[in-house]
Formats: sequence, structure tokens, C-alpha cells
Amino acid sequence: NYPNPFNPSTSIEYSISRDSHVNLSIFNVKGQLIRTLVNGFEKRNYYRVIWDGRDGSGIRVESGVYFCRLTSDSYAQTKKLIILR
Repeated sequence: NYPNPFNPSTSIEYSISRDSHVNLSIFNVKGQLIRTLVNGFEKRNYYRVIWDGRDGSGIRVESGVYFCRLTSDSYAQTKKLIILR
């Protein structure tokens, strides 16, 4: 993601090498789901999603460390995000 650390938003870029179901979610350090940004079928391509630092209810999350988890049919990766307010 860029920028990292960020305030108020960050851009998350990823590519899909083949058509598949994709899930891109944000978690806190306790492993609790904060927000799902993508959850559906996507075609092979490059993508960019903006996370505005808000949870699923639209409330701004606090400063701290969060994790972005990307999964597809054959791939999974987790990256650390830092929000500085």
C-alpha cells in the first residue's frame, strides 16, 4: 500500500494472474475484521482499492497497526498498514 504510514487514506494495489474469487479485508492486531474492501469474482488484471481508514460502519479507526489480507483461489498474503492520525 502507498503511502504507509498513512492519513487519511491509502491505496492498495494488487494483480490477479487468473480469474478467481478475491477477498481483500482489513484486520486489527487482535485479528478482528475491521472492513472488507473486496469480496467477489475478479478477472485477471491489475487493481487498486482505496481504504479511507474507516470500519464497516463508516467510523474512522484509531491510529495504530492494521493488517490487509488478500486471498484468491490460489494465493494468500498479509501486509502491515499503519495509520497515524
